[in-house]
Amino acid sequence: MVSRNASKRGSRPGYSARLTSKYQATIPKEIRKHLHLESGDEILYELLPDDTVLVRKTSPLDLDYLGALNSTMNEWESDQDEQAYKNL
Repeated sequence: MVSRNASKRGSRPGYSARLTSKYQATIPKEIRKHLHLESGDEILYELLPDDTVLVRKTSPLDLDYLGALNSTMNEWESDQDEQAYKNL
């Protein structure tokens, strides 16, 4: 089930969809049109520090870049680093 809701951020409408028992949801038609989504396209969910989630159409280039970037983000993951920076 997809419904249109008033947006908290201004004049643009918000859209909601109900999750199935398998955690699947239908992307509302207006969102699919806005993002030019077609069957087989990939979307990216980006979690921001303020708990906002961005959803956007992605391309293989985006996924390759994010994969490469993610592989560099473990530089400070040692137990020693956790101890040194735990109170920051």
